[in-house]
Amino acid sequence: QVQLVESGGGLAQAGGSLRLSCTASESIDYIDLMGWYRQAPGKEREVVARLTTTGSWNYADPVKGRFTISHGEALNTVILEMNNLKPEDTAVYYCATDVRRPPTWRTKTFWSQGTQVTVSS
Repeated sequence: QVQLVESGGGLAQAGGSLRLSCTASESIDYIDLMGWYRQAPGKEREVVARLTTTGSWNYADPVKGRFTISHGEALNTVILEMNNLKPEDTAVYYCATDVRRPPTWRTKTFWSQGTQVTVSS
């Protein structure tokens, strides 16, 4: 089982910034990617941004140009810098990681508990 410990989030005003951090309790040798997802009330969970251990990334269209995903000091830590926040960014944000381990090397996804981000207008 992989544990994901996240920090950050909270309350911000529109136009403000917040920072999320997440560390996985897994060797970087077995991590394929880490990413952030969010779920707003009444909506399905959606991808926000993802980053592979080789440095490839992708962002959801609503956050392009405003959010930045990066690794921390280690490749098992991922950071999401959120700038120019909008009320529609309000959601529970989840960190996730895709892990592959021997002997099967099948991909398994692990999730954090989630952290609330609320943006007031």
